[in-house]
Amino acid sequence: MDKEQQSLMDDGWHMAHAEAEQVLDDLAFYRTLISNVVFIGQKDSKDWVLVDCGVAHYGKRIIEAAEKRFGSHPPKAIILTHGHFDHAGSAKQIAKQWNVPIYAHPDEMPYITGEKTYPIPNSTIGGGLFSLLSPFFPRDPVHLGKWVNPLPEDGTVPHMDDWRIVHTPGHTPGHVSLFRDRDRTLISGDAVITVKQESSLAVFIQSQHIHGPPAYFTHDWPDAEKSAKKLASLNPKLILSGHGLPMEGQLMQEQLTQLAKNFKDYAIPAHQNKPH
Repeated sequence: MDKEQQSLMDDGWHMAHAEAEQVLDDLAFYRTLISNVVFIGQKDSKDWVLVDCGVAHYGKRIIEAAEKRFGSHPPKAIILTHGHFDHAGSAKQIAKQWNVPIYAHPDEMPYITGEKTYPIPNSTIGGGLFSLLSPFFPRDPVHLGKWVNPLPEDGTVPHMDDWRIVHTPGHTPGHVSLFRDRDRTLISGDAVITVKQESSLAVFIQSQHIHGPPAYFTHDWPDAEKSAKKLASLNPKLILSGHGLPMEGQLMQEQLTQLAKNFKDYAIPAHQNKPH
């Protein structure tokens, strides 16, 4: 068997297992290697939105998972919580395949239109295998070109009237979360996550606990703290984050409250300059 045949077999195996996990009637997620993509919309709906696009070369698997949930109906739009490689890696591939627009916060636009490069990850903080590997993660400017547009300034989510954008900078300048007031559902991206992303073991076993943003990729800790406090003030009932499994209930709320209250001790690495 040659390499091309093996690649096709591997791709077919992954495609066969590309299926989203339902969280609510109109909310599901699909895990792409190390991060989650989110589907907002009822099963078989023609009106749905994709949040984030995973790592590069995962586009076919994301589309396969979407087709199993929505049939042949493409999304109305793609929303990026931010432009890191594990959230925007397949964005251009998917947008071209579906011919749909991508939206991101205006402050994130320079990083996804080739104008700026994200700072070098800090492998000395956070501990764990992913921290050590972080300098090797893709950091080249992403060129989403004609596909990407700035999110509306009024905080609305295109095509999803009952959701709103919450600007949650810190992990990146234009990071956003999505919140639905009627049932207090939060899509938090990497502003707060439900697994210790720096630890390969925690990621492998998907040990659930509310954490701050991945430390190796976070460069503005004062803003990250403000964002965590902002999300805690929403008092969400359910969190679906960019990394980890969904969390809900009293334990989640208690952990989120404690994270916001003690962010300097719980989230900011010891040798960083901690906000006063």
